Amino acid sequence: MKESLKDKIFRRLGLKDLRSRHSEFVRSADMVMDRVCAFLDVLQFLAALACLVCLALYVGFEKDVLDHSMIFKVIGSSQTIFIIAVFANLINPQRRKRRVLMRRVFDVVIILTLVPVVMQHCDATESAFFHFFHSRRFLFGCLGIYSVAQLCYGSMNLLGRYTNPSLILSVSFILFIIIGSFALMLPKCTVGSSHLRYIDALFMATSAVSMTGLSTVDTAELFTPLGWTVMAVLMQIGALGVLTFTSFFAIFFSGNRSIYSQMLMRDFIFSKSMSALVPVILYILSFTLVIEFLGALAIYFTLPDGFESSFGNKAAFAAFHSLSAFCNCGFTTLPHGLATPALMNGTPLFYIVIVVLILAGGIGFPNLVNLRDVLVEYIRRIKAFFMGRSYVRKVHVYDLNTKLVLLFTLIFFVGGSVVFYLFEYNHAFEGMPVGKKIMQAVFCSATVRTAGFVTVAPSHWLGVTFVIALFLMWVGCASQSMGGGIKINALAAVLFNLRSIVMGQKGVAVFGRSISLSSVRRSNAVVCFSIFAIFVYSCLLMILEPDLPAASVAFEAFSALTTVGMSFGITPEFGDLAKIVLATAMFLGRVGVISVLCGIIGDRPDVSVNLPADDIVIN
Repeated sequence: MKESLKDKIFRRLGLKDLRSRHSEFVRSADMVMDRVCAFLDVLQFLAALACLVCLALYVGFEKDVLDHSMIFKVIGSSQTIFIIAVFANLINPQRRKRRVLMRRVFDVVIILTLVPVVMQHCDATESAFFHFFHSRRFLFGCLGIYSVAQLCYGSMNLLGRYTNPSLILSVSFILFIIIGSFALMLPKCTVGSSHLRYIDALFMATSAVSMTGLSTVDTAELFTPLGWTVMAVLMQIGALGVLTFTSFFAIFFSGNRSIYSQMLMRDFIFSKSMSALVPVILYILSFTLVIEFLGALAIYFTLPDGFESSFGNKAAFAAFHSLSAFCNCGFTTLPHGLATPALMNGTPLFYIVIVVLILAGGIGFPNLVNLRDVLVEYIRRIKAFFMGRSYVRKVHVYDLNTKLVLLFTLIFFVGGSVVFYLFEYNHAFEGMPVGKKIMQAVFCSATVRTAGFVTVAPSHWLGVTFVIALFLMWVGCASQSMGGGIKINALAAVLFNLRSIVMGQKGVAVFGRSISLSSVRRSNAVVCFSIFAIFVYSCLLMILEPDLPAASVAFEAFSALTTVGMSFGITPEFGDLAKIVLATAMFLGRVGVISVLCGIIGDRPDVSVNLPADDIVIN
């Protein structure tokens, strides 16, 4: 190989060995720096965890009960670790190149927490600018957001390459249920000297994360605004999914987009391609926040005059119930729920807003993404038409999944409204004006499919209405939505499969397309597991609570597994063991029995393809 002029000069001057030593020194220094940064990553993860715990203790305990000086020391130590790690990553050339925009923004935010230290000897210490940066709200807010992002980033890095996605989903929900239960135990979350037992706190956290709405305590009288805030956060996490939040922070905080992490996130949000992961996650988060914000505005302006004593209370009420309705949770801060006379005698627009939010939350994120794509497609067609350009139209604008969900949602919603109106016209709705009867029929049809809000108690329904309501509860909403049940998708696949069997067809055809065999098999499994789980939990709760009415106990199990949250009012009377069993039912209703089994059992070799086929006798 021909020696370059630069190498000749270094060789003649006797600097070639010095150059190689310098290169070796640089590589060694980079290696040491990488190890230091890796150590700081671990240290940041632990500091973030400690910081969040201390912030929770600071918010949840009174000053005279807990030593705040020790809390401030831990928070200050965490802040120091964060700042050291930020500067270490900036010094490291490799890490500096990989710093994405969002990570740089977070780094700047952490560095801004040093402003009070820098300015304390300046003349501007009395300015509003200084007081803002010196306030605990700013400091704790920055450290809290940075800690959450750091924990998400560390959690995604901890996921092994061969980790079962179903197991990750189940464990993540369990983890947040446990965290939420301890948060609800904080003294400031309950009124006065009221004490929430841990069993009840665990039950309430499970009910919030699973978006069920069952309660073992009088939430309206027990929880403070801080307690309701914790419940709202748990509901939001349970609705969007823990991995959606984690994926969002992990991607935008670190730029970590390995093939495995992208495939993992694609499975959780059911994206068609890995290239669309970031837009889909952003769309899901932005759509949720926008709908909940618009819903809160609509609720605020449809509340009766004088409903709340102050603007803040009225706004908080609107925001919480918008979130609760969109997430299909059914929690309410009112002692008598949405059957409060002030609301019942007010404008029906309030209930219309709640119904719209419930339906929006029950459509499912994959269908919302497809509807967005449909809107974009039609806009392009209109644009091409007016500009006189040729445009190649997509053959299938609507996904088969979207068509089935929209069709069956319309059928069950309209059908349920008609059933409630006809059968309860002179029964549960007796004495109401015709307009209010129509409104209540529509409201009951929407809420019974997993939202769980109650204006007319189930015990007041006719028997035929109750049976049909049970069917609507069992079906629930769409897959990957806020609702529970076996899901409309599964029922549609089962029904069309039955039709194909009766007609002697080999495949399952609908809307000019064929439903895959794997989807049909999974739908059959979901239906079978649901029936089996309802049977097992009903029997188990009847054994644990023999003194309570059997029908009411069975309805509790049914309501928990379908994550509806309706009850005959016997939930607080359950014993501790029965509460734990009911909590597991809510968890299974949210995560899914199949997901839990797949996470526990894992993938096994398929030997069926190598075995001879045979028929069994089925009449």
